[in-house]
Amino acid sequence: MSLDFGTKRMRATTVAIADPGLLQRFLSTSRPSAAFIRRGEGFVALGEAARFETDYPDAADVWWAEVASQIDHDSELPGAYGTSPLAVGSFSFDPDRSEERSVLIVPEVVIGKRGGQCWMTTIGERSRSLDLPPAGEPLVAPVGLELHPGSMSERVWMDIVGEVIALIRTGEVEKVVLARDLIASAAENIDARWLVDRLVDLYPTCWTYLVDGIVGATPELLIRRQGGLATSRVLAGTVSLDPSSTNALVKAAELTTSSKDVAEHEFAVESVAQALKPYCSAMNVPETPSVLPLPNVLHLATDITGVTEPGSSSLALAAALHPSAAVCGTPTFSAREVISELESMDRGRYAGPVGWVDSFGDGEWAIALRGGQIKQSSPNEIQLYAGCGLVTNSDPVAELAETKAKFLPMLQALGLAD
Repeated sequence: MSLDFGTKRMRATTVAIADPGLLQRFLSTSRPSAAFIRRGEGFVALGEAARFETDYPDAADVWWAEVASQIDHDSELPGAYGTSPLAVGSFSFDPDRSEERSVLIVPEVVIGKRGGQCWMTTIGERSRSLDLPPAGEPLVAPVGLELHPGSMSERVWMDIVGEVIALIRTGEVEKVVLARDLIASAAENIDARWLVDRLVDLYPTCWTYLVDGIVGATPELLIRRQGGLATSRVLAGTVSLDPSSTNALVKAAELTTSSKDVAEHEFAVESVAQALKPYCSAMNVPETPSVLPLPNVLHLATDITGVTEPGSSSLALAAALHPSAAVCGTPTFSAREVISELESMDRGRYAGPVGWVDSFGDGEWAIALRGGQIKQSSPNEIQLYAGCGLVTNSDPVAELAETKAKFLPMLQALGLAD
């Protein structure tokens, strides 16, 4: 979409509101809806005041900077984080090799809460009602669900994992993140709002996202910019966890002493630190990772922080960081070539940045993991994705098990797993 910036200004109004309760209850099927929620905080967005489809986040950043400059904003909460007009977006993993376009959307209504503050922002060419919209239509559980193989069988995928490991051992590449997919089909259209509601409940410490058909609950924050501080959470190195039959402390000890997982994590941390460094006047990179527990897996985690130089928006930082070694590999170009040649599927917006940027450039961009995509061409199907990092001592059987653990959140949300 293009806008005549010389004549078409928009007006935005932000007001404080009483606690609206569960944010996801406002998601609607009658108008475009988006969500970005963690620990009950975040926002839902309704409608589209403007939309920009592109191939690259850099182009979206330029577009948003121009659009934001044309918005007149009245606010009862001036300067409060995330309460100014914002855009929500989702970007493809590899725009040079994907048929899926990236998108940045300026919503008409945003309902949010954070740190005890609740607000609503409305935006458009004309002033809009400041009354809180009604809750959305009743959620619809998927019916008649069937799970199908994706682009390849498990056996074929493990064979490809073996090929990639062989390439790594020759020194052609150091790490490759290889993904696979599954297809879940239903008798009727799948209600993405149902999945959001389930994921928010099942995985409260993850960022539950919904943007233009892509939905999931990711544990990985690519970048947050709040004022002059940037934060990136790097996850790489994973062990499956079944709380009913495994000891989490034993598994955590296994993870932190695994040479394979520690090496995989170090590649990811180094790639993020090097990409973020040009944008920061100071940085803190912990020397050793912590263990992040989730209901289905344990991850090695490192939180990198930095003081940002003026002028770089959160979206610009996300563009600089993507793709990190956590979702692509090392070196980036070589790993991406291997993925393109051997993975045998279009990742679309899986493993790409998903999140938001406001008119000040602040925002949060997660990595679209632990999720799937519902396409307009087949609304009764959702393509699910899961991947794992391969290094020199990876094992195909263990990597397949890791992908099964990473499919679990979406299978649980669909009702296909306990």
